[in-house]
Amino acid sequence: MATELYDLTVPPFSRGLRALSGLLDKAVAHGKETGVDRDSWLSLRIIDDMNPLVKQVQTACDSPKLCLARLSGVAAPVNDDSETTIAELQQRIADTLAYLASVPRDKVDGQEGKEVTLTFPGGEMKFLGQPYVTGFAMPNFYFHLTTAYDLLRGAGVPLGKRDYMGAPT
Repeated sequence: MATELYDLTVPPFSRGLRALSGLLDKAVAHGKETGVDRDSWLSLRIIDDMNPLVKQVQTACDSPKLCLARLSGVAAPVNDDSETTIAELQQRIADTLAYLASVPRDKVDGQEGKEVTLTFPGGEMKFLGQPYVTGFAMPNFYFHLTTAYDLLRGAGVPLGKRDYMGAPT
């Protein structure tokens, strides 16, 4: 049996977002234990020219929802990127998970050859559906998920590989 495009997107995106939510939960718990203002971590950066934690989480949410919207044609929710607390980021993750769950499988499966064009300030990138998923959307998602993990781990939040991996579904 062939793997369908839905199986390559919704389950791993959902698992990663649930893991990201768990990372933020652990950050909140660690902040309570140590007296650290956990919302101050939202401005953490690995290096000055990288986006801070808040943007890493926002982008980790945007990548799956935009991927599914581009493939399925089901409009994705629009966020204004105004989150200033971990609680607000948790709501964004929950809203993204709800959107992913709302996209019908039959709107995603069969879109392997669909043309997807991404427009950037410096130009555009053109893909077909499956190469877009495997060569852009998934790597982009995992980059931001990994960076969020690294920022929290570097701030002293006790995280490990199992926290990053999340629970299988």
